[in-house]
Amino acid sequence: MNELTVKEAANLLSLNNNFVILTHKRPDGDTLGCGAALCSALRRAGKRAYLLRNGGATEKFVPFIERFYTRRGFQITNEYIVTVDVASSNMLGDRLQLNVDLAIDHHESNSRFANNLLLDSTASACGEIILKVIKELCGSVTKEEADLLYIALSTDTGCFQYGNTNAASFRAAAELCELNADVAKLNQLFFRTFSRARIALEGAIMSSLRSYSAGKITMAVITRKMVEASGAGDDDMEDLASLPGKVAGTLVAAMVKENDKGFSKISLRSTGEVNVSEVCAKFGGGGHAMASGCEIDLPPEEAAEVIRAAIEEKMP
Repeated sequence: MNELTVKEAANLLSLNNNFVILTHKRPDGDTLGCGAALCSALRRAGKRAYLLRNGGATEKFVPFIERFYTRRGFQITNEYIVTVDVASSNMLGDRLQLNVDLAIDHHESNSRFANNLLLDSTASACGEIILKVIKELCGSVTKEEADLLYIALSTDTGCFQYGNTNAASFRAAAELCELNADVAKLNQLFFRTFSRARIALEGAIMSSLRSYSAGKITMAVITRKMVEASGAGDDDMEDLASLPGKVAGTLVAAMVKENDKGFSKISLRSTGEVNVSEVCAKFGGGGHAMASGCEIDLPPEEAAEVIRAAIEEKMP
């Protein structure tokens, strides 16, 4: 495995001509925005490039990325494979056996699964890194790419409210504004517009929050029954993990969400006193010190007790 600089990664991309870009399972705005923006830049550089279809992408993102998709039924053969915002091969779902040529990522827990790695764990979003790669590769950034990278940056920082936001985040956002990213429209769409079903689900979550360790841990347990009762769909599931952290005094916010198999997806957020990546690593997950996730093959109530105990072991 070779660790690369931005310039070295751009040079490596310039030497190849046939690309497929992979995003992680349960894709968020960072992986999708990065994948589509890089695909656009590679095409401008005269390359044949596609974003592999990800069935987990919610409808809110599809209009921005669908023109970069592979055709239905596409099979990877001899393409140069690039992953964006993917920390480990198990985040690729049924593509985990693929030989990845280049990974571009910002997770400090990256497992070094690719042949080549461009990693900047100080970046608040992978979008910051892709912005640098595109400039090195093409010498310019289009408005469409700026929109995609703003989606990546803003969603991974919670519209610049999460603890991972830093000075570089704002510098990148300012640059994207100068490149004519439609900030007002994108902020309205992704952060200020919610369906009635989403608002109903939020109400159910907030009214059933649990508090532990003298209020330092706040937990939400979301069952399929709660989701069905609200009428919420996939588009309504974005950024639920941030809700428990709104309670004053919370050091660790935990969300335990029941999946379609009756098991549990865990999302943890920290104010910095607890490294939640270490907590999730215990269960085969990972991410950042202040935002991480994992899966536990237990029903939500049992998973809640297990993850609570694991967080308490790390509490200051």
